[in-house]
Amino acid sequence: MCSSDLEKTKIKKQLLRIILASLLFGGGLIFSTQLQATPGGIGKYVIFFSAYLLVGTPILKAATRQALAGRFFNEFFLMAIATLGAILINQLPEAVGVMLFFTTGELLQDLAVARSRSSIADLLNMRPDFARIITAGKSKEVDPDTVEVGREILVKPGEKIPLDGTITAGSSFVDTSALTGESVPRRVELRDNVAAGMINGGGLLKIKVTKRFAQSSLAKIMHLIEESADKKAPVERFISRFATWYTPLIVFSALFLAVIPPL
Repeated sequence: MCSSDLEKTKIKKQLLRIILASLLFGGGLIFSTQLQATPGGIGKYVIFFSAYLLVGTPILKAATRQALAGRFFNEFFLMAIATLGAILINQLPEAVGVMLFFTTGELLQDLAVARSRSSIADLLNMRPDFARIITAGKSKEVDPDTVEVGREILVKPGEKIPLDGTITAGSSFVDTSALTGESVPRRVELRDNVAAGMINGGGLLKIKVTKRFAQSSLAKIMHLIEESADKKAPVERFISRFATWYTPLIVFSALFLAVIPPL
């Protein structure tokens, strides 16, 4: 099973846990009086603990793993101590609500990341596998990176245009949606410029290469996407730095308020 399939399976399981926990949470709130009337209030504990474990178990596991690695002050640790503290003071609905909202936020983040990765994968798949150069009247398939400027290449119907260039023979309709987002194919003919990543429609094209693949429009787009995927946004960097101070401050402040006033 590939990574994208594993990611989809993970998201589906996470969504199912959220739905089940939401049903239990909602039912527990609606029938709180009846549940409280059960012997020892056991009904309330069964319903809310079940909901808590459904959405809270992955968070508690993550908090434990981080703690064992010596990283205590993170969002998982905060969620764990906040909700366990709520349970200790018998505020079960609050504990479930916090975990439910946090897990829902994690799901939305995972969906956004999965969509971004899918878009990046689609873009990387646009990279042509070969270029068909014309030498002594014959065509030969070579790596697009090895084709020099000024060489003539042949692009058959249905193939990706491997390099930026100018049409020297033939006419066709090209699919530019991967580069420009336009859904309608564009007609190209003699002396028109075409870009790497476009897909040739129904005509045979001869193209004179005007740029090496590394300088092509497609290569520049791919480079920008890969570079942005590896970098954090300024806001994300600020939050990461802020969290290193904010998290321990909140934890120790809570401990102070819990211990000192009663003493």
